[in-house]
Amino acid sequence: MSALDKPAPVNVARQHDVATALRAFLPAASVLFSAEDVKPYECDGLSAFRQMPMVVALPATEPEVQRVLQTCHRMQVPVVPRGAGTGLSGGALPLGDGVLLSLAKLMRIIEIDPLARTARVQPGVRNLAISEAAAVHGLYYAPDPSSQIACSIGGNVAENSGGMHCLKYGLTVHNVLKLRAYTVEGEFIEIGSDSLDAAGYDLLALLTGSEGLLAVITEVTVKLLPKPQRAQCVLAAFDDVEKAGQAVANIIAAGIIPAGLEMMDKITTGAVEPFVNAGYPLDAEAILLCESDGADEEVADEIERMKAVMHGSGAVEVRVSQSEAERVRFWAGRKAAFPAAGRVSPDYYCMDGTIPKRALPRVLKAIADLSLEYKLRCMNVFHAGDGNLHPLILYDANQPGELERTEEMGAKILKLSIDVGGTITGEHGVGVEKIDSMCDQFAAPELAMFHAVKRAFDDTGLLNPGKAVPTLHRCAEMGRMHVHAGQVAFPELPRF
Repeated sequence: MSALDKPAPVNVARQHDVATALRAFLPAASVLFSAEDVKPYECDGLSAFRQMPMVVALPATEPEVQRVLQTCHRMQVPVVPRGAGTGLSGGALPLGDGVLLSLAKLMRIIEIDPLARTARVQPGVRNLAISEAAAVHGLYYAPDPSSQIACSIGGNVAENSGGMHCLKYGLTVHNVLKLRAYTVEGEFIEIGSDSLDAAGYDLLALLTGSEGLLAVITEVTVKLLPKPQRAQCVLAAFDDVEKAGQAVANIIAAGIIPAGLEMMDKITTGAVEPFVNAGYPLDAEAILLCESDGADEEVADEIERMKAVMHGSGAVEVRVSQSEAERVRFWAGRKAAFPAAGRVSPDYYCMDGTIPKRALPRVLKAIADLSLEYKLRCMNVFHAGDGNLHPLILYDANQPGELERTEEMGAKILKLSIDVGGTITGEHGVGVEKIDSMCDQFAAPELAMFHAVKRAFDDTGLLNPGKAVPTLHRCAEMGRMHVHAGQVAFPELPRF
C-alpha cells in the first residue's frame, strides 16, 4: 500500500443503512457520517496515510460495543477499532466502506487495589492517568510511551507499547494481567486472570500486540509497582555517534540493567533543547540518558558504575541529575523528541526497527549513509537499552518525490534491522506502514500460521482487515516472498 493511494468513493446508500442500524441503539451524536464529523478520524499518528471512514461509532458502554460488533457482523461491515489515535503505524487507519469503532468514551478507572497492586481500567483511560490515580497509594504503572499524556491503555495493549523504562520493567505484555474483550461476532471473552498466571495457552500475550485484528478490548487489568525510593539519571555526551552506540553495549556487558537507557543524536538534541530547555550539550554528536532507580544505596552504587563505563567508552562529558526536577527535565527532552521534529521539518516519518545491541554502531553508521544517499535528514532517537530504533526521517510532503524517497529509505532501515538479526517493529506495530516489510521478515509458512490464528478469532476477516499481516499473494506479487531453505510455501489463504 502506498501513502498516496486514492480513497474509493463512499457508497451513500450503504452508509445510510449502516448509520441507521447503529442509531437504533446509539444516540445520534454517537454515530457520525458527515464529512466534517468524520474528518478528525481519517488517520492516526501516521498522517502520511489518510482515509475518511464511512461511519464512526462512539459507544459509551461495554453492551454498546457488543451491539456495534453484532450489528456490523450481521451486515458484513468491516470494523476498525481506535483508541486515542496516537499510533504511528497506521493501525487505526479507517476504511472507506467500514465502521471506525472509537473506544474513547470508555475512560473509567474501575478499581485500584493497593494490596494486590493492580488497576482495572477501561480502554480509553490515558496511560499517565493510571499512575496519577495510583500515586496516592505510592504506586505507578511502569510502561511509559512518549505519548503517555495522551495515548490510551487499550491502544497500548493493541500495539504492545513500551516506553523509556521498558528495559528494566518490560513492555505492556509484561504488565497486564487480564483482558475483557469481544470478538467480531460480539461474543464476550475474558483472557488471563487476577493471579500471576493462568492455565492453557498464553492467549493474553497473543492478544497483546494483535493490533485490533483478533478482538476489541473493553477492560484491562494492569500491574502496579511501588514508586522507587530514589531515581537519578546520568547524562553522557559523546563526540561520535558510534561511540555512544558502543557505550550502550558496554553498559549491558557490565551487568547493569538501567531503569532507562535512551540515545539522541545531535540533530535531535538541537531540535529538542529550545523546546524544553533540558540543558543538553548542543555540541555533542550524541547523548545517552541512563537512569538508575531503587533503594538509596543501590542507586548510589549503580550511578558510580554507570559513570565509569561512560568515561571508559569515550564520553566527553558526564553529568548526574542532582534533583528530581533536573531528572524530570532530562527525560522531558527525550519525551518531546517526536513533537520537536516539527520545529525542524514540515513532516517526519518515524521508523521502529529493533536490533541486537551489538549491532548498534554498525546500524547507526548505515542509517547515516542512507541519509546521504537519499538526501534526507534523519533524527536518531531510540530506546538504546533494548535496541529499539526510532529514526525520524525528515521530509516535506509538498516537495514532489520526497515522500516516496522517505518510504523507500524507511523500508531499507527495516530490512537492515532484519539483516543484523533484529525485527521490523519493537512497539509501534505493523499496521499499514510495515506490512510489505513483513514479507522480508517472515517465510510463507509463518505468514500462513498468522492467517490461521486470525481465522480462529475472525473467520469473516471483518476486524481491522488489511493490517499487520500480508497475504502470500501480496508478497509474491512484490517478488518478496521469503522462503527458508528446505521449506515449501503453503497454499494461498483467503484474502482479508
